[in-house]
Order: sequence, then C-alpha cells, then structure tokens
Amino acid sequence: MITSLLVANRGEIACRIFRTARRMNVRTVAVYSDADAAARHVRDADEAVRIGPAPARESYLNVAALLEAARASGADAVHPGYGFLAENPEFAEACAAAGLTFIGPPAAAIRAMGSKILAKTRMRAAGVPVLPGYAGELQELAHLEREARALGLPLIIKPAAGGGGKGMQIVRQEGELATALAAARRLAESAFGDGALLLERFLPAPRHLEVQVFADRHGNFVHLGDRDCSIQRRHQKLIEEAPAPAVPAELRERLRAAALVVAREIGYVSAGTVEFLYDGREFYFMEMNTRLQVEHTVTEAVTGLDLVEWQLRVAAGERLPLTQHEIRLTGHAIEARVCAEDPARGFLPSAGRLALLEWPKMEAVRVDAGFGSGDTVPDSYDSLLGKVIAWADTRERAAARLAHALDQTYCAGIATNERWLARILRAPVFVEVRHNIALLDHNLGEFAGSRSVPPQALMLAALALHDASAARSAGSEANAPASAAASPWELRDGFTPNLASPIAYSFAWRGERHAVELEYADGRPAAATVPGHDRQALSGVQTGRETVAARIAAQRYHARYFIAGPHVYLWLRAEQYDFVLDDPRTHEFTATAAVGGLTTPLPGVVASVPVAVGSKVNAGDVLMVIEAMKMEHAITAPHPGTVKAIHFARGDRVPEGSELLEVAPE
Repeated sequence: MITSLLVANRGEIACRIFRTARRMNVRTVAVYSDADAAARHVRDADEAVRIGPAPARESYLNVAALLEAARASGADAVHPGYGFLAENPEFAEACAAAGLTFIGPPAAAIRAMGSKILAKTRMRAAGVPVLPGYAGELQELAHLEREARALGLPLIIKPAAGGGGKGMQIVRQEGELATALAAARRLAESAFGDGALLLERFLPAPRHLEVQVFADRHGNFVHLGDRDCSIQRRHQKLIEEAPAPAVPAELRERLRAAALVVAREIGYVSAGTVEFLYDGREFYFMEMNTRLQVEHTVTEAVTGLDLVEWQLRVAAGERLPLTQHEIRLTGHAIEARVCAEDPARGFLPSAGRLALLEWPKMEAVRVDAGFGSGDTVPDSYDSLLGKVIAWADTRERAAARLAHALDQTYCAGIATNERWLARILRAPVFVEVRHNIALLDHNLGEFAGSRSVPPQALMLAALALHDASAARSAGSEANAPASAAASPWELRDGFTPNLASPIAYSFAWRGERHAVELEYADGRPAAATVPGHDRQALSGVQTGRETVAARIAAQRYHARYFIAGPHVYLWLRAEQYDFVLDDPRTHEFTATAAVGGLTTPLPGVVASVPVAVGSKVNAGDVLMVIEAMKMEHAITAPHPGTVKAIHFARGDRVPEGSELLEVAPE
C-alpha cells in the first residue's frame, strides 16, 4: 500500500488530492516554488519541500528537483495532478526508476497518446471515427503551409504533443496561415518542448463530448459515463457537466464503447478521458488525456465515487472497485471554473493579493479551491482559483443551483469571472442545450455585465463607506458597523446648524466618475442624490459587518460589501461593482494595451518582438507578444508610424504598466 504521497503539482488539484489521501491515512507531501511558498496547498500538506524559483521550468517542470523532494521527504508515490508533467512519459519512467509509484498510466500509454499525430493514425486503424487532416512527419513550416492549403479552410492547428487547448490556432483565411503556424510552433515549443504540429479540418460549431474511462493492471476496463465541455473560451473549458445532455441513446452507447476501444488499444491503466467532437450527427476522436481531468468532479458527483481513491488503489495493484454493471449514474452535475481574469477587460489574467475570497457553502454544492482570503495569486501559472460544482436531480435545477452558488462567491482584490459564468448558466441558449464550442466566439457580448451602474448601487456603496469610516474613527475595524456615537463630534453626519447635512462622495467605476450625495437628518441618512437621477428618500438603513440594506424610495435593497483601501466592493442582485473612492492619490490605473496601446496590461514575459527600431507599421500590426498565465497577449500598433524605441527583448520579464515600445506616428 501507498503510505506517503508527493503531489507534483500546486493549487486546487494538489489540495483536492490531499483531501482523499488524508481520508485514506496516507501521509501527504507538497512541493512549491518561491512564488507558492505561502500557498494553500503548502499549508494543507503534512510536509512541504521547496523545488525552485517561480518559473515552471525551474520548479514544477524540474524532474530532478521533484525526485529529490520525494527522496528527501520519504515519499513512496507521486501523483502528477494535471498539467505540468502529468502527461510526460519520461517523468513516469523517472519515477519508476527511482523506486516511486507513479499514480497514473504506464509511460507507454502516455507516449501512445502524447503525439496527436500517432494517436490519430492509430485510432483510425482501430475503427474509431477521426476527422480528416495532416498528421505527417514532415514538419517544416513551408510544408505545413502547403498541406494546409491542400486540406482547405477552415482548419485548426494543434501542437502534436499538447493538450488542454494550449497553442491551438484556428485559421479561416489564407492570409492568417503563416502567422498562425508560427505562433502555434512557438507555443508548442514553449509549453511542451516539441514543435511538431497537427493540421485538422475545423468543425465550426461542434459540441465537445468526452468519456471518463478507468482501467486496472488486471485487464479490467470500465467507463464512468460521459461529459459535455462545450462552454469554452480560446479552447479553455469553463463549464463542464455530466452526463452530456441532448445526446441520442444509441449514439451515447457508441461513444462510450469507442472510448473503451481507445483505452484498450493502448493498454491503458488508471483514470483517463477520451475526448470527441460531435457535430450533431457523428462524433470524431480528438485526443485522450492520460491523466485525471479538471472536470473529474462532475463524474464523481453523478456516480458517488472518488476517482483519486480509485487511482491510488489501482496504483497499489488492486482491481477496480466496481464492474461496469455495478456503476450507477444519478442526477446531473455541472462545474464552473472560477478564474483570475477580468471579463470587462477582454479576460486579461489578474494576479495579486486576494483581499477576500469567500466560497459558497450550500447543500449539494462542492468547492475544490486552491486559494482563499489573504492568499496571493502569482502571475507565473494558470489563472484557475477553484471550481464550484452543483448536483441536482435534473439539469435545469443543477444549472440554477450552480448559478446561485456563483452569486454567493465573493472575491475582492483581483478580477474574477464567477458573475460572468453565472450569466451563461442562466442563458436560454445554455438551458435549452443550443450551445456549442463556438458560442463564446460569436456571442461573447451577450454575457457581459452591466455597462452602467445603477444609482442604487452608488447609494448603498456610499452608505457602507460612510458607516465604515465612522467605525474606523471610533476605533473599530474597517468592515464593522458604526456603534452608537459617544458624542456629537463622532456622528460624521455633516451636521451644520440651520442647514441641510449633505455628505458627498465620488467614485470611479470602469474609468468614469460617479458622484453621490447623502443627506442626513437627526444623525440618520434621509435621502440620496446621484446626478442625472431624482433625489431618493432613504429609510430603514442597516449596515452590518458585511451587508448594507436600505429602502430607497419605495423599494428595499440589500447588498454585500467589502472595503479594501480606496476600493468599495459591492455585490447587488448578481452583479459586482468595484468602486474606487475618487481620491487624487489613488486614481484607478488604466492600461492602454487593452485598447491597442503600448503599455502592458499585466505582468508577464516577452514571447516575441516581430519588429525592430525603424520598422514601418500600420494600425493593428503586432509589435510585441506578452506571455502571461499560460496565454499570449498581442500588443498592437494604435496608429500607423515608425518604431522609435523597443524597451524589452524576448525573454524579458515585464511588470504591469511597463512601457514596452514607442511608435512615432506618421
């Protein structure tokens, strides 16, 4: 049996694996980079070992450092989690050579699916449906361009050794082909150490279906049902569910059978996921992820099984706990990935200290999180903070429950996407299963939040801020209500003899200023005015440590709030507002890169600089590419001109707000 388990990963997946290991009385060992020294997964483990500096290549991808950590900690098994080295056959072999049990499939199975080129060829021979494409050995960019033109557009370019949607490029016009091939190769080499590319006919609007399979070392194979992961942005899954909805029974059976054919064909062991594209008539093999998936949680929710426990038992040589006919699926489960990214700024990754991160606590709702209040989100890794999973007896109830759970998720300090995800879950196109993987490409604007701030939100923010300021002046903590004042001087109600008592606040929200004026009478708020709106009477104002409520005119409003420095975070009716007190010393920073300027909107590393000093450029030309949180962000020319100066080179790390280049206008 396994007695001591090292998890060669970080964040929520490390915490999730530790949870099962503790239940099985297995000692846990975390590893961490300098960026994660105080991370939650480090605190959750029985022991933690430093493996290097922040860059993943020097820490979480450093095989020698991981093996040394296992030796030093006395671990007898290694779980790779997902990402990083999870699908690296050399790592699995290195673990075995060091006498460690690798929690996953044998290296041969990983290698068989590690190259999409070889995998597609093999599955086609096994009778599994595969899309037409190019999977040849000749990999020069010029040859790939010729093959792409012969295949026809639209097509998709994929790193042959990749996974998780990283590095994929969709080409719809011939003029995009050379740039897309170069970008895909660059990302493939950076992310996977292998620049080989696969070309494939692009289905513009399929659904993404997948099947969870499991196998042991005794030749037993089962599937644990299917999932739908069609809500994606830039090939990254965001909402996943089990079972896949609106799939004909006959096709579902063929889909599951095909997944087992794939697993048997490569002699698979442990947990794996076989992914398919479904065009409404037929499904096509896409790839097999030879690891535990991020979305394994929804399968656990509908089967009642612990897949990590199954992995540990199978790795220890045990048979699968259940046979196929003993596995039962009940109800429906949906998962949402809560990420540190800003939907209002083109989904730019967000990093920094979490002043607040409160996850929902609800019946039939599960949270797998890697971060909490006070933690710091580094800019060196992906943006996933945690996952919220809801189960119900029907899909409609599961979606409603998950949307409500996301409404009960509160984050302050960095930008997050949970409100945006809740809008998708409530949208008719999702509820009625009319979505596909292209939904967010074509309809992104439908899920945008409020473009204007309601006057009631400003009034509530002012009331909360005023009460918190009074509490601070009386010596209480920031998010505490003002207690009864000891003297008139502590009321802070704007009292002036024989005059009205107005108190004015000015907030910044998304680059615009918003004024609000509170009027007090007898020490109590009596009215509020927002320019452009009628004066509103206030009554029944109640401010607590976290909530503010008031009757504004004829309607009662209730909101959650959190104050951090000049920021007043307010959650009102499924929307979040980040108001910044308009103080000249604390004006909101607005990066120009989001609108095509020459300043980086987030910290990262320069991936490429396709121009030189003196280059003539047109508006929209790519000047520099910044890689941050595993995504590339193009800095484009805001106007025609000549490159005057370049301040950073390829490989340089750039802080947020750095001036990258200078372009002299024509």
